[in-house]
Amino acid sequence: MFLADEANKPVDRHPERKKSLIRFAMGKVHGSLARAGKVRGQTPKVAKQDKKKKPRGRAHKRMQYNRRFVTAVVGFGKKRGPNSSEK
Repeated sequence: MFLADEANKPVDRHPERKKSLIRFAMGKVHGSLARAGKVRGQTPKVAKQDKKKKPRGRAHKRMQYNRRFVTAVVGFGKKRGPNSSEK
């Protein structure tokens, strides 16, 4: 900021910035609630499928061990995560 005169009044070099900041801050950020749930509401309902029950306890630990260490392919490059769909 520069001093304009002896009265030590600061001179604003960019007055348009303040206006745009005020306009931006006062606006709506995420839209109206009238559109909330639009996609879910227009998606067709699909019935849940029957699934095989997951192993519990010792059997689940065995499954985890086999998945992580026994059948894991050791290759070059970065290790793939458990949720990766790449082959």
